[in-house]
Amino acid sequence: MSALTALAQLRAARDGVAQRTTTVRHCHVAARPLVFIPLKLAGEAAAPLAAMVGTDPDHPRLLVVPQPRDRDLRFAFTAGLAEVLLPYIEGFQKTTETVERRSGDPYERCLDAPQILVPNRPAASFVGLLGRSTRFRRADGPYPVHPSVPMLGRWLTYFADRSQQPGSSLLLVATEALAQHWATGQSGLEDANLAALMGWIDPPAGMSGWQAAEEAEDPLLWPPAGPATDPGFDNEVLAPAIGAYEEAPAERAVERISEALRTQLDPTWRLMWRAVGLLRALPEGARVKDRWEADRGSFTRFVERIAEGGPPQARRDGAVGAAARLAGMERARASYDVQRAYDDPLVMAEYRLTGEAFAGTVTYADPEHTEGEGRSRKLRPLVTVETDDPVRLASGTTVGSPDRRGHAAEIVEIAGGEITLKIVKGMGRGKTPAPGSVPEPGERVCYTSLTDDFQSSAALPDPEQTPWTHGGPPEEYVPNDDDAQEEWS
Repeated sequence: MSALTALAQLRAARDGVAQRTTTVRHCHVAARPLVFIPLKLAGEAAAPLAAMVGTDPDHPRLLVVPQPRDRDLRFAFTAGLAEVLLPYIEGFQKTTETVERRSGDPYERCLDAPQILVPNRPAASFVGLLGRSTRFRRADGPYPVHPSVPMLGRWLTYFADRSQQPGSSLLLVATEALAQHWATGQSGLEDANLAALMGWIDPPAGMSGWQAAEEAEDPLLWPPAGPATDPGFDNEVLAPAIGAYEEAPAERAVERISEALRTQLDPTWRLMWRAVGLLRALPEGARVKDRWEADRGSFTRFVERIAEGGPPQARRDGAVGAAARLAGMERARASYDVQRAYDDPLVMAEYRLTGEAFAGTVTYADPEHTEGEGRSRKLRPLVTVETDDPVRLASGTTVGSPDRRGHAAEIVEIAGGEITLKIVKGMGRGKTPAPGSVPEPGERVCYTSLTDDFQSSAALPDPEQTPWTHGGPPEEYVPNDDDAQEEWS
């Protein structure tokens, strides 16, 4: 935990309401997201019990498995989920735009991409488990399923994998997105409770954040956001209802189970759309658009993979694929951290505290300073910045500025609170600097060793990359009988 985050938490505890830790929103919020709230049977890793899903806050669709241990009922549930999810995904495949590859060749990219919202990280993990349990199924042979089920499994696996990519917003976890922008007066573990977190951020009238969070601990008022259900509900309501269905599997018994599960899902459904409204009200960071373009590129490549008849994702990565995936995620994390700092002064303040960045006022500028002689002469303007920040950067370090994209400077000298910089990039190609490319005396500037030189390649989609979910070259995968007959685990 950083010092600024700790300070924000102390203020939240003092004032009784969550404190903003960012000035902008660092995730994409779609105009028409799909909210998915799954529930699973207690004691089972991936046995679905119910789900509430939809894109309309006023008209959710409730899917229920009256007996989760029944194979046919489980796959009827997944077929119903496919009826909602697959048309939503396919709707984004119809409209494309023409963009250029790095080689200059044009290609078609989806103009937008789907976005699925889940309440918490366990729900995102359950999406992956549900995908793993369905993507190897077959519409013929032993234990056939509806043809939409294996396709649903492939898409669920894709979204679950993408949720692990730093900066991706294709599968957005509500608690993580909210906690990234607000600090509460409770622990990080308690922030994983969506009702408690929302209580701190948007408490009801006349209540403080801690009072709303305390109320959220009552499972009768605010049931768990899933995928696990409350043990009291399981023992006192769900078990008798399922028992009644087993004795007489009639429509009335199914309705009884459905109504019981609706009481568990409705409160979370309302919280999810309140969370969407809170996030949408924040101004979007400048580089969020770049990351969403990367998501659109990834979505387009997976659409192409399916259209070309590619096999389902392997159950596990090979050695080469795992190494490539890990390296890609490390690059994405570094890029994401830099982008957030460049977009947000509050995030940059964390690096100013550690000495990796500094802000100050320009006291001197020589925009026409050059180095070298004759034809090797180069324009190298000098700038002196006065700062009160603790600077822990050595002379010769290359620094960038969030105020000027593509701008780079080299630290020449650090003398007390004065830092002399030599501008080396971002001045244009003329013999004199382009207007505004060199800071002027009296201007407030910020510089950091976190440079965004790599962002154009790390953040934007690469259509020439192999269209594999994990973004790296996988080992050849051939489905086998074990995959085809894989049980719900």
